[in-house]
Amino acid sequence: MKTIEFKVHTIQMGDVEDPDLFVAAPIYEWQQTEKGKYIMENSMPAPMWVRHVNHMTYGYEYTIKAYLTPEKLTYYRLKYE
Repeated sequence: MKTIEFKVHTIQMGDVEDPDLFVAAPIYEWQQTEKGKYIMENSMPAPMWVRHVNHMTYGYEYTIKAYLTPEKLTYYRLKYE
């Protein structure tokens, strides 16, 4: 089955000692939204987050990527964007 990698959410995190620990709460809160529940149910494989250093703010940017079929991606973009 063909899936498309798509960026569905970003979170900006300040310069903290353990950014992976501090980003857990915002990711969980996003997962409880209607948009987050759709992604968690329909992404194959499961969504993943990627951490990048944000040199402009001396912090971090977390990007959540999902893997959706073309049909599910079309539905997502029409409903949630």
